[in-house]
Amino acid sequence: MKPSVLRNLPHSLCAVGVKDGKKQNACIVNSVMQVSKATKSVSPFVAVSLNKANYSTECIEKNGIFTLSVLSEDTPATVIGALGYVSGKKTDKLENVRHKVLAEGVPVIKANTCCWFLCQVKESLEIAEQKLYIAEVIAGSDEAVGTPMSYNYYVERLGGLSPLKSPTYLPPESTFEKSSGESFVCSVCGYVYSDPRVGFEELSEDWVCPICKMPKKAFVRKK
Repeated sequence: MKPSVLRNLPHSLCAVGVKDGKKQNACIVNSVMQVSKATKSVSPFVAVSLNKANYSTECIEKNGIFTLSVLSEDTPATVIGALGYVSGKKTDKLENVRHKVLAEGVPVIKANTCCWFLCQVKESLEIAEQKLYIAEVIAGSDEAVGTPMSYNYYVERLGGLSPLKSPTYLPPESTFEKSSGESFVCSVCGYVYSDPRVGFEELSEDWVCPICKMPKKAFVRKK
């Protein structure tokens, strides 16, 4: 089996909102699923997986609470880049992302998202380098707007890649012709510049990565 086949599983991209004291943070995940149904007397439960080394995982361990903002197909790529490819430990990832902070102190992303949920952790399990959380949905949107962005849409339509710590990470494939003799890779998200007709040096200085919006200087020559 080729690992790329797993992209066909029905993952939706979500932003996980967390807090560390008074500071808010968020990251992108594509490993969320509902694991119990909702009734009039019982709240639904969801499962979400994060890498144990993530700053967001550290925040969830401290506070036991997080939000899920379901990204829509209209969510700007800049939002995915801002939240998905850098650590929030020393960076304010939400500085340029439209959001609100709930009374519980955790953020909800408002940049063209479909809906949101407030979740409280009930169980957790370590699986290899990942931490799996089972959480109760204690609040959320009354309605959903737009079409959720599936992981397959993100990869096939937007040309997106999974970060190194994501459970769906695959090493980037170079599409350069062997005769071109060069490949340039984004050091933040792993995107490979793949147009052999236009050399990387020929790109304008204000050119940015189409995935994470990092500047040209963030690219390195692939050895």
